[in-house]
Amino acid sequence: MTAADIERYRRNLQAEIEGVALYRTLSEVEPSPELATVYARLAETEERHAAYWRDKLREAGATGPEPGIGWRTRLLMWLARRFGPALVLPTVIGNEQSDSHKYDTQPDARGAGLAADERSHARLFRMIGRVTPSGVPGSAIAQFEGRHRAAGGNALRAAVLGANDGLVSNVSLVMGVAGADLAPRSILVTGLAGLLAGSLSMAMGEWLSVQSARELYEHQIAVEREELEAFPDEEIEELTLIFRSRGMDEAAARALAQRMTGDPAVALDTLAREELGINPEELGGSAWEAAISSFLLFAIGAIIPVFPYFFTGGLTAVGISLALTAVALFLIGAGITVITGRNALYSGLRQVAIGSAAALITFAIGRLVGVSMIG
Repeated sequence: MTAADIERYRRNLQAEIEGVALYRTLSEVEPSPELATVYARLAETEERHAAYWRDKLREAGATGPEPGIGWRTRLLMWLARRFGPALVLPTVIGNEQSDSHKYDTQPDARGAGLAADERSHARLFRMIGRVTPSGVPGSAIAQFEGRHRAAGGNALRAAVLGANDGLVSNVSLVMGVAGADLAPRSILVTGLAGLLAGSLSMAMGEWLSVQSARELYEHQIAVEREELEAFPDEEIEELTLIFRSRGMDEAAARALAQRMTGDPAVALDTLAREELGINPEELGGSAWEAAISSFLLFAIGAIIPVFPYFFTGGLTAVGISLALTAVALFLIGAGITVITGRNALYSGLRQVAIGSAAALITFAIGRLVGVSMIG
């Protein structure tokens, strides 16, 4: 066994340990008993994989402390406990899909059946929407099929990007007017005005977006309700096709569809979820919550470059503003790797470079305009 083999064993053990911790957390917080059982089984499989790599390290005489859980996995676990598994589900699914072939080029892992297990995990997430003897709930089916699963990922992405928009747009504004050599008070007022204008614009846009989606969903459900009342036989056919696509045979699917149409509320709920891809209980979320969240997130980002001008001015304020902005940009860039899975240092520095370039360009333009006006 070479040093490269030992390092590979350690990396594999680290990944399996993190998988065990994450799936155990999801099993604990998942409200659906069926999905909680799925997560628990996945944790057991990952634990077997971890034991295999521990044995390989022991055979190689590679002693040392057990690898810990990385910050990205710890953050996903915290988010799942704090906000529910739906928030991290898109990231977990993406990770499983990307990891489905990680052992294909490792002969020892293939021989031990680990590669087959990983591919099975990926298939599980793709196929769990099909009807099983245990009966996976419709909400879980919708999550795993991708119809609603993007909501959690989008919420996290929107949070990061909302703060980033406020930060980059307002630091560019502040640097632009600072370059024109205006008084600190004027820069402060301009920065606060940019914060308020941007936050209100973001909030209004988010409210319109979510509210329009809710109204569209309500209209679609109303149309489906009318069709269920006017053409029950056609709706039975639609439900039959849905259940057959889940793996049920013709007779069982038709019998279940007929029983469902006997309860219009249940039939409508099923059609809304499975045919329209709409969760009738949520309808895309609250427009006001989305608006308030967007306002606050943009404002949090936008206040950072303005903050020094409450206490000082001149080049001192410019330097402090740029430094605070660089730190915030790095944290945002590193934070987005929870979704993307990229290297946190690379993403953070890339964010700093892009934001700094925007600030310096506007500062230079402001300086040119200021000098021109004075001349």
